[in-house]
Amino acid sequence: MNNLIPFFVVIPLGVAFAIPLAVRMNPRLGEVLSILTSLTLLVISLFLPVQEIIYHVGNWPTPNGIDLRVDGLSTLMLLIISGLTLVVGIYSVGFVRQFTGRYRYYTLLMLMVTGMNGVVLSGDLFNLYIFVEIATIASYALVAFRGEHEDLEASFKYAVLGGLSSSVILIGIALVYGMTGTLNLTHLASRLDGHVLTPTLQFALALLFCGFGLKSALVPFHTWLPDAYPAAPAPISAILSGITSKAIGLYVLVRLLFNVFGITEDLLLLLRWSGGITMVVGGLLALGQWNIKRLFAYSSVSQVGLIVLAFGFGTTVGIVGALFHLLNHAVFKPLLFLNSGAIEIAGGT
Repeated sequence: MNNLIPFFVVIPLGVAFAIPLAVRMNPRLGEVLSILTSLTLLVISLFLPVQEIIYHVGNWPTPNGIDLRVDGLSTLMLLIISGLTLVVGIYSVGFVRQFTGRYRYYTLLMLMVTGMNGVVLSGDLFNLYIFVEIATIASYALVAFRGEHEDLEASFKYAVLGGLSSSVILIGIALVYGMTGTLNLTHLASRLDGHVLTPTLQFALALLFCGFGLKSALVPFHTWLPDAYPAAPAPISAILSGITSKAIGLYVLVRLLFNVFGITEDLLLLLRWSGGITMVVGGLLALGQWNIKRLFAYSSVSQVGLIVLAFGFGTTVGIVGALFHLLNHAVFKPLLFLNSGAIEIAGGT
């Protein structure tokens, strides 16, 4: 099973580079390769075990080399990413025919999948950061794919705030490395286990919380999302709302708090307050929307808050409830966005 893990990064990355070449032979090869890639990754993810397995890239042992890790949570995330990408790929066949340069759409989609899979599998903070950037840069371009004024404006706002969050995250990672001498998540967790965090590490954790909180669209870091989701093509809105903000934001945040730095009552209280405020504010803002995609966008903010609130209880029931609603939201919200795309095509608005 260890040998299957790199395929989640290698296959979509290779297909992303192959699509621009393949479409020269047949313009439809882009969509075919995209769908086949998603189907292949979905099948592979079904065979992954629930227990933790580690792949050492280049056979370098921990913590000297790069680790790719799979456990029950990452397997769930890989299943959601692959399944949702497959549905979006099939839907996109008809939807993106209205655009020119369709192969660029599928290339960017595969790059975004590469980034999300890499984030879920990464065993160290630096490579996790690299994969976050791959996914977010691809998403910036996809939000602006239609090239309209509103799309470019939303993408620019998304890119500026995304760049700010990436800078904050990178500073936090640098502080962690400076204080601990390691970036490997397992090694880092063992060094921090049972120790009170120094003020510098507390500041680094605060930076990481704010950075990944912005990626997750937690209030008050949510302002990019209500513009980005309506501007993006409906299939991209579906994948952004269904899994991207969770894979490169919420998933990492939960990993760091529960598995690396160690969850405390103060951190649980922070999660409960952040989640509760996000849930209420997102729901209230959704009430005043008359654009259906913008309404769904604010609803997504609210649902992320609900998931974070459940994690904040720190109990078995709370964590199971959070994971259940993460899966639930990854099913129903993309379906709503895909329906909004059908409405937009049929009605023109």
